Amino acid sequence: MARKVRVRVDHNLCVGNAMCETFAPHVFRLNDDRQSEAVDPDGDPFEQIMEGCGELPMSAITVEDAETGEQLFP
Repeated sequence: MARKVRVRVDHNLCVGNAMCETFAPHVFRLNDDRQSEAVDPDGDPFEQIMEGCGELPMSAITVEDAETGEQLFP
């Protein structure tokens, strides 16, 4: 079974480099301000989400286990 996660983007930190969208295009999209938004946390495999988060310059994305609340990133 795939790991269920909650994904949040801090728009105070997001610089809109779109790396998260490159790695997990079904989870993230850029809004009109060119900042990332999490639109479907189940849209791509967990590994792709984490790989995209690892490429962020500002750690603007928080990923948590949906069942336990454990923070998985950053």
